[in-house]
Amino acid sequence: MKKNSGVIFGLAVLTFFVLCAILAPVIAPYDPNEMIESQTVAPSWKHWFGTDDLGRDLLSRSLYGARISMTVGLVAVIIAIIIGVLLGSVSGYYGGWIDTVIMRSVDIMLAFPSIFLILAIQVMLTPNIYNVMIVIGLTSWMGVSRLVRGEFLRIRELQYVEAARAIGCSDLRIIFRHILPNAEAPIIVAGTLGMAGAILTESALSFLGLGVQPPMASWGNMLMDSQAYMRDAPWMAIIPGLLILLTVLSLYFIGEGLREKLDVRN
Repeated sequence: MKKNSGVIFGLAVLTFFVLCAILAPVIAPYDPNEMIESQTVAPSWKHWFGTDDLGRDLLSRSLYGARISMTVGLVAVIIAIIIGVLLGSVSGYYGGWIDTVIMRSVDIMLAFPSIFLILAIQVMLTPNIYNVMIVIGLTSWMGVSRLVRGEFLRIRELQYVEAARAIGCSDLRIIFRHILPNAEAPIIVAGTLGMAGAILTESALSFLGLGVQPPMASWGNMLMDSQAYMRDAPWMAIIPGLLILLTVLSLYFIGEGLREKLDVRN
């Protein structure tokens, strides 16, 4: 993977953003919610990213927004992977009517456009960061479950699994100790790409006012605040938009590199 320039770029960008998110309270020059300057001040040495429509420092808000985006992406993808792995494992290992019920449930979930389903749920709930993470996770597990099911259908017929059954290993031991560790490659790739999707979804929800609520900073609601100032203060939209683009692009590069590296057919 060291020879893959896309992976190197992705790891460098993602590592930088993660460090910025973790160290935001230390390196942020101002309080992200403090009105410390005139409105829409252009980027300068004093305010590297300029200020927004309320005079808040955009660099500080971008750093704290990175914490929100990374946290939402990570927690949402963990929820999706846990649900997808559990259901996909049971479906692929047991087959029969259990497989039919689970896969038809997946088909029903996939029949609904995910963004509209998330919007409908968010409208019924109180928009906050916790609901955003949970809702994104609960509507993103279907692809993982199908990947895991496919791997289980292939691996459960191998000789070492038959040997484990022959010596009396329980189903749980076979699933979690023998099959699942050998099906982790697509799960890792799906998790990486799923995190990128979760960050985009959170940004879209916050942009629509149904995600992270002001004054808490997120890249999505920073974009929402910039709508009325596209001509007079374009940096208000360019900066969070560029941060979202670089983060998602780096995760896609990493996911593609992992897919190529972990593909047993290569």
